[in-house]
Amino acid sequence: MTVCATPALEDRVTRSLLGYGVLAGPLYVTVSLAQAYTRDGFDPTRHAWSMLQNGSLGWIQTTNLILSGLMVVAAAVGVRRAVGRGAVPLGIYGVGMIVAGLFRADPGAGFPAGSAGDTVSWHGLVHLGAAGVGFVGLAIACFLLARPVGMPLLSRLVGVFFVGSFLAMNASGGAPWGILTFTAGVLAVSAWLAAVSVRLYRSVA
Repeated sequence: MTVCATPALEDRVTRSLLGYGVLAGPLYVTVSLAQAYTRDGFDPTRHAWSMLQNGSLGWIQTTNLILSGLMVVAAAVGVRRAVGRGAVPLGIYGVGMIVAGLFRADPGAGFPAGSAGDTVSWHGLVHLGAAGVGFVGLAIACFLLARPVGMPLLSRLVGVFFVGSFLAMNASGGAPWGILTFTAGVLAVSAWLAAVSVRLYRSVA
């Protein structure tokens, strides 16, 4: 005998999944910032947050990336159940975070102490590739979810700003303005994902 889930149960599951979208951004940002201002030798104006994966405490940022990525994937499933569109690219972003967590970013620019940053490892390349693909997915999600969540202009602006901030970081050659611009982009999309998840959470009957 097959037991069908009731609409109420389906809605509870969807809301639970969307709840992870509310938590994913704040978790990643909070853990990253806490380390950025407490880890010896780490300079938020010179080092990207991914570099926190290096050193004796690197496992903290690795865990942060993987857990946050899993939350984003769960949120993507919730988005699929709630509105359908935008879920796949959002899920790609989550998977990108997980892969970036599994493959450590390269050290450099003096962090950890003594790192020159003149070599690129295979795992560093995988990390960068996964992050790049994930970032593209997140930007696409910003555009696809713009109308369904009722934030058409804001969502598109966040998507454009995030892509621009990533390009700025790469074009800056590690200059403070590039790193800080990308940090602002991460903060913006993290807040956007939380806002989208809250809106969809409330829209589920």
